[in-house]
Amino acid sequence: MSVRKILISQRPPINEAPYTALKGQYGVDITFRRFFLIEPLTSREFRSQRINILDYTAVVFSSRHAIDAFYGLCEELRVKVPETMKYFCTTEAVAMYLQKHIVFRKRKIFYGDGTPESIMDQIGTKHKGEKFLVTQSDSSGSTSLTRLFDAKGIEYKPAVLIKSVPQDLKDMDLREYDMIVFYNPYDVKSLFENFPGFEQGDIKFVAFGKSIVKAMDEAGLTIDVKAPTPEAPSVAKAIELYLQAGN
Repeated sequence: MSVRKILISQRPPINEAPYTALKGQYGVDITFRRFFLIEPLTSREFRSQRINILDYTAVVFSSRHAIDAFYGLCEELRVKVPETMKYFCTTEAVAMYLQKHIVFRKRKIFYGDGTPESIMDQIGTKHKGEKFLVTQSDSSGSTSLTRLFDAKGIEYKPAVLIKSVPQDLKDMDLREYDMIVFYNPYDVKSLFENFPGFEQGDIKFVAFGKSIVKAMDEAGLTIDVKAPTPEAPSVAKAIELYLQAGN
């Protein structure tokens, strides 16, 4: 079966050039549609975790969504974050985003290279005595980062700040698409919430990222393309290679 219509479960990218090239070269039609949104917890939902933010001396952030949710909750709960609070971020981009809420130079901010190990390197022995609030999403559960905290004997508390909310997709006919690209386990959850009787049939699935593969396997979905790989570091490249092979 030739691929003519492709559905990508994200918002349109800022740089659509790679997809425009695919359309021009292979005559495919590409639709972008988010399967779920990330939203902050309400103050009531957060309070159910029985967390007092002021009991902690350091916060770990892994996303911009978590930063916005944290400061939104602080404002709603009338919590004034002390000047002494330390911030540990997974990447420099996440750390720089803190400038939206605080004066960057007046805070103690540290960041890694995107790996859990790099966060632990930033904590080292100097900050091991801090009490850490590790911000998470509702789908995080036990993570490689929190397991490292456990292994090092560092005091921490996981705090769920954001949740994934499936979008209403019932206006779509998925049978119109020859290929669907998924990025997140919540794409799978949203798929079956919107289409309980969904059957894959001839639809080709692309899984981008390790976290989605397990969810798709458990849902009984056949994955035709897995990315990123050295040959296909992006979704656009993965699709291009698939189309080149004449599948």
